[in-house]
Amino acid sequence: MAEVLFYHLQAQPLEEVLPGLLERSLARNWRVVVESGAPEQLEEIDNLLWTYREESFLPHGLDDHEFASEQPILLTSTDANANAAHIRFLVHDAALPSDLNYVRVVLLFDGLDEVSVQNARQHWKALKGTDHDLTYWQQNEAGRWQKKA
Repeated sequence: MAEVLFYHLQAQPLEEVLPGLLERSLARNWRVVVESGAPEQLEEIDNLLWTYREESFLPHGLDDHEFASEQPILLTSTDANANAAHIRFLVHDAALPSDLNYVRVVLLFDGLDEVSVQNARQHWKALKGTDHDLTYWQQNEAGRWQKKA
């Protein structure tokens, strides 16, 4: 049974939210996989994790590079878990993986994009009534997360 969190982005874009969530995951000693439903966006995430903060970066790699299985954060466009991650982030409308064998699965979706909102609703409906623990978080105008369900 996984804890599945839905993050409804409204006040901040993915680029501002994702690095902090990844930092917290690494602080828990969790290995991470970030799956993008838009493979062409992986390079942007890769660049973001190198440059999001002047004084640091997040250690990561792409799944098609050597040593992918050793990466603390692995970027992918498939539902594979090559680095034996504890937590999986789904971005850019990535589909639910066929296997939810994680401590936590986090769906981040753009609340200003109706297609993304509809996809998140479909994922919620698909998981509702299963053994997974679902929570829904929405940003308020100040960018703080409020638990809505």
